[in-house]
Amino acid sequence: MRSWRRAASVVLALSALALALTNQSATADPGHNRFSFAVIGDIPYGDAQIADFPNVIGQINADRDVQVVAHIGDIKDGSTVCSDDYFQMVKSDFDMFEDPLVYTVGDNEWTDCHRANNGGYDPLERLAAIRKVFFPKADHTLGRNSVKVTSQADQGYPENVRYTRADVAFAALHIVGSNNSMAPWTGNTSATPEQAAEVLGRTAAVVQEIRDTFADARRTNNKAVVLLTQADMFDPTVTDATFADYYAFQPIVRAIAEESAKFRGPVYLFNGDSHVYKSDKPLDTGSKWRSFYGVDTVVPNLSRVTIDGSTNVGNWLKVTIDPGSKQVLSWTRVPFTHAK
Repeated sequence: MRSWRRAASVVLALSALALALTNQSATADPGHNRFSFAVIGDIPYGDAQIADFPNVIGQINADRDVQVVAHIGDIKDGSTVCSDDYFQMVKSDFDMFEDPLVYTVGDNEWTDCHRANNGGYDPLERLAAIRKVFFPKADHTLGRNSVKVTSQADQGYPENVRYTRADVAFAALHIVGSNNSMAPWTGNTSATPEQAAEVLGRTAAVVQEIRDTFADARRTNNKAVVLLTQADMFDPTVTDATFADYYAFQPIVRAIAEESAKFRGPVYLFNGDSHVYKSDKPLDTGSKWRSFYGVDTVVPNLSRVTIDGSTNVGNWLKVTIDPGSKQVLSWTRVPFTHAK
């Protein structure tokens, strides 16, 4: 009888230990569960969207599936003033997100601010202002429930961040339109030395971030990689694209191609910039962009998703991760409840 009781006690103790370990694992590493995140960008544009933006935030907050929000840049349209007051207003809106918010900088809020109708600013001064307002705490997201991420703040690029959720590696990359900021500023026929130096430094940091993200994904056997950026480096709305208008993207595209080709799972690139929803494979067989950028490798596992944006946008993108599925990611466009 005593022997039976001892055996029963051992079984009960082991069962309790197994349950405790299971609960601890679920708490410490929720990575293998289904997970949803929201993607928005190129918003708010104009007075109507500015007024309605808190409603958009409220709608995303109300979706209990969503655990992270990504804003992939362009927090204003390209023909309005890049003022400190405007930046502070959008930051106040961003602070309303209940979930962690990862913000990827767009060109409209700094690169294009040299334009007279943007206020005629020095773009580099505006970039410094953006970093001060929107990245006040290194290695942390925005949003009410801020979480820690890995950033390049020590290199001067706090906006470049990476993190892992649901067995998927994420990287937010500061890549902007206007040829990644190499398009000449007002009064110039070519990039200034200061402008070129900024682009070279930031591009090197982005390429490093891409390589580090994939290295971590391979090391930890992640199921997929997600890249978030503003610039549309494969803009289908431009029928006569010339390399002179896109050359500053080439090192980045080549790095994405090389790393994606070495990765065994799917890779997803989410971008804004061109404003019209599209899902395609920009570096697969038959794509013009391979020869355009001088990419020799075929990259069938790279999918690109352009989200809707600008004045006609009426939805946000809900992306769901299922680590057990072959594609890992699926998504749907969710109409704004209060779209104007």
